[in-house]
This record gives sequence, structure tokens and C-alpha cells, in this order.
Amino acid sequence: MATCNLLAIDLGASSGRGILGSFDGEVLTLRETHRFLNEPVNLGGRLYWDILRIFHEVKQAIAKTNREAAISSIGIDTWGVDYALLDQAGRMLANPVHYRDLRTQNTAERIAPIVSDKELYLATGIQKMNFNTIYQLCEDLADSTVKDRAARMLNIPDLLNYFLTGVAKNEYTVLSTGAILDPKTRTYHKELLQKLGIPLSWFGEPVEPGTFVGKLTEQVQSEVGKTDAGVVAVASHDTASAVIAVPTQEEDFVFISSGTWSLMGTELKEPLVNDETRKRNFTNEGGILGTTRFLKNIMGLWLIQESRRQWQREGLEVSFAEMEAAAKRETPFASLIDPDDPAFGTPGDMPGKIREFCKKTGQTIPEGMGAVVRCIYESLALKYRMTASAIETLRGRKNKVIHVVGGGTKDAFLSQMTADACGIPVIAGPVEATAIGNLVVQLMAMGKIKTLNDARALVARSFETKTYVPSGARSDWDAAYKTFLQITDKK
Repeated sequence: MATCNLLAIDLGASSGRGILGSFDGEVLTLRETHRFLNEPVNLGGRLYWDILRIFHEVKQAIAKTNREAAISSIGIDTWGVDYALLDQAGRMLANPVHYRDLRTQNTAERIAPIVSDKELYLATGIQKMNFNTIYQLCEDLADSTVKDRAARMLNIPDLLNYFLTGVAKNEYTVLSTGAILDPKTRTYHKELLQKLGIPLSWFGEPVEPGTFVGKLTEQVQSEVGKTDAGVVAVASHDTASAVIAVPTQEEDFVFISSGTWSLMGTELKEPLVNDETRKRNFTNEGGILGTTRFLKNIMGLWLIQESRRQWQREGLEVSFAEMEAAAKRETPFASLIDPDDPAFGTPGDMPGKIREFCKKTGQTIPEGMGAVVRCIYESLALKYRMTASAIETLRGRKNKVIHVVGGGTKDAFLSQMTADACGIPVIAGPVEATAIGNLVVQLMAMGKIKTLNDARALVARSFETKTYVPSGARSDWDAAYKTFLQITDKK
């Protein structure tokens, strides 16, 4: 068969890329055609996404790729929860607010008399996080100038699709991240929205991954070049795309989508929502073909990235490789943190916050760069062990293997720590899981791949993985885990 060329635009919290995918009927190959920074803007004490700059870069990605290959399809994936509101004429009211903005810090408490945390979880199955879409919508409703003008809500990937095509659709997987859907019916929880005064008219009917959105508008084509490529609503939440690219034929597997966030969980045929999953703060997000991603959000490599930014602000230019090398020279388990402590969720002096946590919990204070980085790595591995144990308890079965996908797979030190801490093999790869999942859904929309197993088989034969087996340091990890449980309990 003739080679089919597709474009995945993979937009993360700090950068974005255009990835050209070429499928020859047997294997999928990738080539990056455009890369750009995605930097939020702080204005008037509010943190925004620079969505117009992002859109400009999306068009640059299309233009560059269009000059290199005749592309048949375009798909966009991004982070979840955030959105923009449009007015009746389809104009954006304001730049989307960044999920790390502090406006929703106390929203859950404010709406508790109307909808309690427990009621919200049992209705939506979504882990409580203060930036969930439901809380952001409540804050927008509190602003009468927004409430009176808003007519439509679009999550970030849907907004970019709208800018490209002029067609507004709400894709299911990204909608499912925000605590506004009923996970069983896979549509809006009308009673919940009504209680909070959120107009159902703001939303379009959720569409499944693989839905055709439209062709590029004439205006966009005048900028990027003439093309017949259509825009497809892929599994547009980046984790949904990444999980599609887990290279396994097993139905029972545990995954970590490793990047700025670590999303750790398993794939289920039905949502798992009860008091026990609520207490353990697990979330049920929508996947492809009726699946549910049952997972936990863990702070992830944000801790490393933000630490590096602080050292750069202090004049220390250091690479991630140099940070890892410094960590390897440090004494194991000298100090530990809870990666999900609220103090670590906002930008700022991350090494200082880590030292403060260790001081409060009576531990050795990590002073140097290597000590801080080792503390982060070991704490993440132990958090993965805690989460893996919870998954076993909630599902009633043993975990056999952990698949790590995404950019974090390049960190061999953390992958080995994860195998050691959890006591089971770790299969790392592919690195570009999100872009691959994006491209796979485009191929499914074109009828070139039929099933999810076919998609994963394609991934397995197209991309390399590396297996890490537990080393002989199990007793040391067991002792560290006991300390970790004490620290996370008393924090």
C-alpha cells in the first residue's frame, strides 16, 4: 500500500511539537517537523495560556509538515481540564486560565454546601484536584460579565480544532477529565450541572475519538498552504492518547504515563467508583472504544523540571543528565517527600520547598543539587509503589508488570528505581507514546486499523522498548517504604 502521512500536534504544558507519522501498512515511523515553547503568561495576578501564540505555532507545524509531505489527516492532543468560553458569535471571551492559577484554590470548600466532595466524586468518579473543570466553571460563573456573555465551552484541543476548521465539537476523553460527566453514561451529569447553575447549553454532545471535525478553513489554508487534510478529534487528552500506545496484547496491565505529571493506573472496561476509590483519590477518565482509564495523578517530573528552573534562575546552567549523574553519587534514602504535597503544585523555589518539607518531617535536609534530585527520584518510585499497591487492593488482583510510556522513559535511573521499589518488571517505551496514540486514532478513523489490539500490535512492532527487572536491593526499598508511609501520613 502507498505510504499514508499524518500529522500529530502534541501539546504539553511546557512545549509542543508537530510529529509527522508515516504508515506503510506494516510499521509507523515518526519525524519531528516543528517544536516550540509553551510558556504561560502571568497578567494581573492571573496565570493564562498564551492560546493565540499556541495557535500560531500549530499553524507553523502544519505549514512545515505540509511542505515536506502530502498529509491526509491532522490531530491535536493536549493536557486536560482547561478550556475557553465563546460568546454567541463564536468569539473567545478571554485567554484560557492555566490550571496552576490559584483562583480555584478554595472553590471546593465554597461549593461544598451545594455539592459535597463525596457527592461530586460518586457522581463523576473524578479525583479531587483543585483545578478540575467543574471548579473553574464555578469561578467563571461567579463573574457576571462572563456568565452573561458565555455561550459555548471548548477544552484546549477542541478550541484549537475550532480555530482550524470553524467547527466546534467537544471530544469525550478530554471532557472526561473535568468532573462534569457521568462516567457510566459517558455524557454530561445534568443534575450536577443544574445544581451548580452551569448551563448545559454551553456544551455540545460529546464525540468519541476518531470523529471527523472538518477541513481547514480557507483563511488557515492561505497561511499553511493548500491541503485536503481533515482535522480529526483524536483521543485528545494526552494521557488517553498515551495509553493507546501501551505496546501490549494483555488486557490486564498497569501503566505510568510519565512526563510533567505521572499518570499511573490501569485500563478497565467499566468505571470503578465507590467509597474506597474515593478515599484513595483514584480517578475514572474516558478512554477509547468504551474503556476507562482508572488512575491516579502523581506530581511527576514537574518536581525535576521546576528544580532545574530554580537552579537556572540562580545562574547554574545544568542539564537533566548532569542532574541525574549528581543524584547517583548521593547516599540512598537520606530524605523523602510526598510528591503530591500541595506545596509542590505551584511554581517557585522547588528545592527550597523540598528542604522545608524535610525539615518539617524531621529528616535530613537535602542541601546540594544531587541530594535534592535523588530525594525526588526515590520519592516518586515509592509513590508508584504505594499507587501500585492500591490498584492491587481495589481490583483484587496482583500486578504483573508496569508499562512506562512517554518522555519519562528516557530516565533510566527512575525506571530502574521503579522496578526496584515495586518489585516487578518495568517495560519502558515508547518515548513518543502520546503522539503515537494520536496518530493511531487517525489511522483508525481512516479505516487502516480496526481494533485496539491491532493498534497496540502496530506500536509494538514499530518502536523499541527496554525492560528493567528488580535488582537485589529489595530490603532497602522495603525499609524506605515504611519511612515513606510514616512521612506521608504525618505531613
